[in-house]
Amino acid sequence: MLNKYIKKSLVPLLAVTLASNAFAHCDTLDGPVIMDAKLAIEKKDITPVLKWVKDSNHENDITHAFNSAMKVRDKDADVQKIADNYFFETLVRVHRAGEGAPYTGLKPAGNVAPVITAADKALETGSVDKLAKEIAHAVEEAIKKRFKEAKEQKVHKDKSVKDGREYVESYVQYVHFVEGIHNMVAGNGGHDHGQSKSHDKH
Repeated sequence: MLNKYIKKSLVPLLAVTLASNAFAHCDTLDGPVIMDAKLAIEKKDITPVLKWVKDSNHENDITHAFNSAMKVRDKDADVQKIADNYFFETLVRVHRAGEGAPYTGLKPAGNVAPVITAADKALETGSVDKLAKEIAHAVEEAIKKRFKEAKEQKVHKDKSVKDGREYVESYVQYVHFVEGIHNMVAGNGGHDHGQSKSHDKH
């Protein structure tokens, strides 16, 4: 399942989103942020969620929302749900703001991509070898595919404007994909929702 996803979905997604790094799953109801929020409610202790707050100046916002949720634990289920959702939304909004990302609402459970689930699973099991090998292989194939297309188009690039434009398109896709992978490996990408640090040379 994962290997099929990586080959058919992850690499094309990488090609489109490397600059924006849109692999966030912190806003899903079964993502790690909300799971810690639920744990905090269960333990009646806000500590588990504060690590998701990058700016300590916003801890009061989280504390207020958490206390509101805790005050209604003896109320009916509807009231509890409203208070819990307010806590969840506040936490995710503040967390995403700390990453420079907009808050677009909570996403239903089940929206986490298989590769993200596998990454979380690797942490649980203590081994990332299988996941790393599958992704490395998929990325290698993707680079070779784009290289092959650019190389073939290069032969005809000066025959006509049409041929030249086809070469430029394949060249840009090849170079930008390689650059994006390199930037992520070099630490210039990652979970940063800001603008790409690479220059738009093409």
